[in-house]
Amino acid sequence: MKAAIISLRSKSSEMSIEAMRNHFDEVDDLDIKNLEVNLGVKQLELLYEGEPIKDYDCVYAKGSFRYSPLLASTTSILSGKGVYLPIEARSFTISHDKLLTHIELQKHNIPMSKTYLSATPEAAKKLLGRLNFPIVMKFPQGTQGKGVMIADSFAGASSMLDALSALKQPFIIQEYIETGGVDIRAIVVGGKVVASMKRKATGEEKRANIHAGGKGEPYELDFNTKKIAIETAKAVGADICGVDILESVKGPLVIEVNISPGLQGITAATRINVADKIAKFLSEKANEMKEGVKEVGVKKILTDLGVEKAGHGLITSLDFRGKRILLPDMITDMTKFTTDHDYVIEAKEGELKIKKFEM
Repeated sequence: MKAAIISLRSKSSEMSIEAMRNHFDEVDDLDIKNLEVNLGVKQLELLYEGEPIKDYDCVYAKGSFRYSPLLASTTSILSGKGVYLPIEARSFTISHDKLLTHIELQKHNIPMSKTYLSATPEAAKKLLGRLNFPIVMKFPQGTQGKGVMIADSFAGASSMLDALSALKQPFIIQEYIETGGVDIRAIVVGGKVVASMKRKATGEEKRANIHAGGKGEPYELDFNTKKIAIETAKAVGADICGVDILESVKGPLVIEVNISPGLQGITAATRINVADKIAKFLSEKANEMKEGVKEVGVKKILTDLGVEKAGHGLITSLDFRGKRILLPDMITDMTKFTTDHDYVIEAKEGELKIKKFEM
């Protein structure tokens, strides 16, 4: 089987590629910057370095929010072509925008902290008067804790808004959940939490992200928290993603979703080879899809040949023991042949028929 990773070639992507080469026959490392979508022609074209992209059994597309339109377009074009895609096209739009993420999670009843959106600093200041401090302020886009600020008072938040007004971006304002600078990162792969850790902020830093200096340690999630992480991944359309959760007095609260999660920190903290778990899952799903496509094709061929019950046919190579033919186990199961009966065998070049002998 052939696979490809489309990414910005981060360390995590390198880890995934190395692991995938243990599960696929061929794995290509495609730089997202060399992708091109060709519109305005008879058929949508996806090009890599100016040439039509090769046929793959699996394509794992991931990368920065800055490339979300290209990633969404790429997966949309590949969808329906017999390629397994662990991230749906819609997921790049949803998960790379914190506001859209929160809206989607709200639709699926995923627990979150109270969240507000304000289009202008003036509107945000009016909102501040109704909130309890401290509060969290974010830009809709950004990862690894970047663009996240903590304001301890109205005056502090107001000053931040004045300074940020030049950026002309909407603001997301959230209630601050006190956890002592600790949060949880869960990696969901194929509807299972394959690894999880607690992250703790260091020094005066309140963000627990590993890229912000947070320290990770292995942590086993309870059933409810695992369920929330899995439902979150499903809500945003991702078979592979990281889910960040706060343990509050209200219970687990999802604060962020990352469909291109870093693997170094959680691998080091848990000693779990997360990249290999991802690679194994991709291989299994790609094989399932390939076999599913093959099965549909076989049924059509059998129907075209006049076999009324195409599900009872089988296209396969034959296993020979010397000059003897050894039929697959599936044939025995389907025919219910046993050594207790006699059988009529009709054979000619290119054809073999076996049926139970009836007196």
